[in-house]
Amino acid sequence: MKQRYAIALEYDGKGFRGWQKQEGVPTIQAALEQALSKVAYTPILAFCAGRTDAGVHATHQIVHFDTPIDLIREPKAWIMGTNQYLPKGIRVLGVTKMPSHFDARRSAVARQYVYKILNHRIRPSLYRDYLTWVCRPLNEAIMHEAAQALVGTHDFTSFRASECQAISPVRTLNFIRVERQQEQVIISLEANAFLHHMVRNIAGVLINLGTGKANIPAERAYQWVADILAAKDRRAACATEKPNGLYLTKVCYPAEFEAYLISKDS
Repeated sequence: MKQRYAIALEYDGKGFRGWQKQEGVPTIQAALEQALSKVAYTPILAFCAGRTDAGVHATHQIVHFDTPIDLIREPKAWIMGTNQYLPKGIRVLGVTKMPSHFDARRSAVARQYVYKILNHRIRPSLYRDYLTWVCRPLNEAIMHEAAQALVGTHDFTSFRASECQAISPVRTLNFIRVERQQEQVIISLEANAFLHHMVRNIAGVLINLGTGKANIPAERAYQWVADILAAKDRRAACATEKPNGLYLTKVCYPAEFEAYLISKDS
């Protein structure tokens, strides 16, 4: 018999080679499993809702792990103990006991990301690892309008990395918003799942459009993005944007697990 737990996790992606364990390099998964294993006095495997890339941050990643039934601890003990052994760039926000059939990745019905852009003529000295800098003025209204061409269920081959290992390129984008908050332009997205580099490739297209670099008239912006999507060809889109400004912010689960919702107060 085993007890399944879910973790709400935040991390600073700087200095890590993404979530997934890799030989000889620091990763979020490796650091978390090492810390959990020290608390449990037994090897622990951790499984996440979304495998973020190198340099990508998370404010609310969801992870599950199992322990032998005789190693059950209260959530506070897991939180305090695990954080004691984690690097400063990773923190457990909450721990909750879950039903045995809960799976952080497979049970999720949607993920939300935000991509933060500092739109200022001067390169930042502070927060430069947590924002993507664009010096040319961005037209966020055109970016937002054109981005709506991506909403719905589509083949997102034009926005997936060449090394993407997903079996199918079809994803359902529930919403995408582009909004300005003073000197920041924020791209917010929700989909049932995302392909490798999908958000960063979408950001690349929208930034090229918003700066005018794409040389597309405003009245053709929506159709231009629609044409890139329809091409089903990575070469039709723009360069992949940097990971600095990308954050996993929320993982959504069905009502079945509402009683087990995880928050920072867990």
